[in-house]
Amino acid sequence: MRNFILAGLILLASSVFISSTSLAVEVTSLRGASAIEMPSNQVVIKRNISDQAPILREYVQQPPLIPHKVKGYKINMKFNKCLTCHSWANYQRSGATKISQTHFTGRDGEAMSNVAPRRYFCNLCHVPQVSAKPLVENSFHPIKVIH
Repeated sequence: MRNFILAGLILLASSVFISSTSLAVEVTSLRGASAIEMPSNQVVIKRNISDQAPILREYVQQPPLIPHKVKGYKINMKFNKCLTCHSWANYQRSGATKISQTHFTGRDGEAMSNVAPRRYFCNLCHVPQVSAKPLVENSFHPIKVIH
């Protein structure tokens, strides 16, 4: 009986391995068929959409897009250029959107007096809005909000 169970487990594990390796063959990257060691394709610079209303969000909790250029913005452990306009102390003077209260909640849910470390590097979630086609086709439609 023990040998029968062991043989069944080996058969199951091998079938999972075979099916997962066959799935990996079908997946292609945005780089195309280029090997990872090869230089990437030339980067196509997209035109920023500046000085316009922000593009509306498509889903609840989507980080807002940045409606201005951020090239050269310094964000490191000691300085965050975004906070010169978007902090609670500066947003009214600059006319910028203030950062959300959610950015003051720590990893374990504790309220913080400064921006939480996990929310400090803005460009991990927020990106400039640009005139670009979607990378892949999709049929996503946002839910209609009833006011």
